[in-house]
Amino acid sequence: MVSEKEKLNELSERVIGAAIEVHRELGPGLLESTYEAALEHELGLMGLKTVRQLSLPIRYKDIKIDDACRIDLLVEDSLIIEVKTVEAFLPVHSAQLLTYLRMSEKHLGLLINFHTVRLVDGIKRQVHKFPT
Repeated sequence: MVSEKEKLNELSERVIGAAIEVHRELGPGLLESTYEAALEHELGLMGLKTVRQLSLPIRYKDIKIDDACRIDLLVEDSLIIEVKTVEAFLPVHSAQLLTYLRMSEKHLGLLINFHTVRLVDGIKRQVHKFPT
C-alpha cells in the first residue's frame, strides 16, 4: 500500500516536471499569472486536478475572514504551489507558503520561481507536519 508521504513525493515530482516543461517553453521574464496559467494547463494535460487562485478563509479570534489569502495553485487537493518571478527567494516567501500550509492543513508546498535561467535553481520545497 502506498503511504500518504509517498503519494505526496510522487505528486511533487510530477509537478516539478510540469513546471520544468512550462519554463522550457516560455523561458524567464513573464508575469507570475502567465506561468500560473500555463502550469495549471500543463498539470491538466497530465490529468491532475488543479484549482487556481483558491480563496483561503481564516479564523481570527471570533471572526471568519473569507478572502484572507489566495493559493496560486492547489493540486489534487494536496499540494500547494506558490508561483514567483523574483530575483531570489526571501524569507517572507517561505513564511507565506508555510502560513498557507498551516491554514489549509496541507502538508507539502512548492515555491517555484520562474525568474531563473535553470528552473531547478528556483524550486523550494516546504513541509508542514509531513506524514511519516
